[in-house]
Amino acid sequence: MSRQEKQQDNVPQKISSSLLDNLVYLRKQFDGSMDFIIRQFNIEGTKAALITIDNLIDKQTIAESILNPIRRAKLSHLNGMEKMKEIRDNILTTVDQEQMVEFDSLLTKLMSGFAMLAIDGCDFMISIGVQSFAYRSISEPSNEVVQRGSRESFVEPYVINISMIRRRMKTPKLKFERMQIQSESKTDVCLCYLRDKVSPQILKQLKNNISKIKLETVMASGYIAPFIERRGLFNGVGVSERPDTVCGKISEGRIAIIVDGTPNVLIVPHLFIENFQTFDDYATRPFFATFTRWLKVFAFFLSIFLPGFYVACGTFHPEFLPQVLLTKVVQAQAETPFSLMIECIMIHIIYEILREAGLRVPKPLGHAVSIVGGLVIGEAAVQSGLVGPPTLMVIALTAISSYVVPSLYEQTAILRLIFIIIGGTLGFWGITLGFCAILISLCSESIYKIPFSAPLSPFHLRSMRDVAIRASWKLLRKDVEKIQDMPGSNVKKK
Repeated sequence: MSRQEKQQDNVPQKISSSLLDNLVYLRKQFDGSMDFIIRQFNIEGTKAALITIDNLIDKQTIAESILNPIRRAKLSHLNGMEKMKEIRDNILTTVDQEQMVEFDSLLTKLMSGFAMLAIDGCDFMISIGVQSFAYRSISEPSNEVVQRGSRESFVEPYVINISMIRRRMKTPKLKFERMQIQSESKTDVCLCYLRDKVSPQILKQLKNNISKIKLETVMASGYIAPFIERRGLFNGVGVSERPDTVCGKISEGRIAIIVDGTPNVLIVPHLFIENFQTFDDYATRPFFATFTRWLKVFAFFLSIFLPGFYVACGTFHPEFLPQVLLTKVVQAQAETPFSLMIECIMIHIIYEILREAGLRVPKPLGHAVSIVGGLVIGEAAVQSGLVGPPTLMVIALTAISSYVVPSLYEQTAILRLIFIIIGGTLGFWGITLGFCAILISLCSESIYKIPFSAPLSPFHLRSMRDVAIRASWKLLRKDVEKIQDMPGSNVKKK
């Protein structure tokens, strides 16, 4: 198709009063597609048509709410335009109806499961909501598993996700705003926020970012995430599959982005410290929630720095290791052909290969591939003298630690590899410089004019009740702190 033809197709055309012309245009658009259905019939001597997309509609609803009432109506004394208005106002029993005057919006509605009623002599059509399509039933969350709390997770149709949020927040201040990404897929995006909590400045900037997205297709929320966050190693956009978690974020002034076809909801703004907070923290006893929160922080740093520290000690700084442990490392190193750095890199890559294989193979085989593959390859590598037992233990410990904070797994996997190389070439000095670089990057970044490292930097003492510890609900403020009120925020107040 030439560029001129594409431009002509993109121009919204007005619906004609000629039924034949309208049907010819629609047939040309769908070009003989098997699921495009036109049912032509007469209404008291006037030609009419019902236009639908098969498998997106409820045929029983069409028969009971559209065709049967029209057949029973007495409309012989009316012309085409009058018949359409009478059907629209007094005959159709469906709730979701809209008058369509342009083909551009009509096609979008049609491919969203609406039926189009057209009558000869009428220069508009009526879209009728008769959607019915197959979708996955609501199930337990697979990634954000909790011991206490809801067992519901989002599904692919965004209208169902909207109802799950609305059911939990019964307030008229909760607003849903639909947008559509300009792409071939015309994917619907819904912004969800509380009118009295959200920052108008953040909302305006987010809408502007979404409106500028130009992609051929949008099949998942991950397609649009890079367009609405700042560039950096760590994510400035949160992701959740739990309705209760999303409701909690919305109550703090954040904005949830629901993308049709994706069982995950994006949340902006997202701060670094939120990666260590889970729903279970607020459903368990405060002392245990505080313990697990610090455990996550420790596991995060362990998963990044332990292999690099091990390589640096064995290569440049053996005095930092206890004598017994140093002897074990030296003995293991003497029996292997590679340096500590090469050993760690090799085991790290093998582990990532096993993990990826476990994710991609059929589910019944995934656990077997990961467990059996890890045991067999690990044992064979040690027995053959390719790697030493201490190296295998260090990489295994860091791999397990990285799953304690799953939202940061991508970052920890890359940083771990970087610090292994730095530790094997520059020692502790390189690790210290690398840590400072990460710290500077975290403290200098902002997401929608809110410091990404808040409330740690700039430091806010009162916020430590839900950061350094998880205080009792009796001590936490009854009014939830808004995200735009974080220290260091440059967001304009209402």
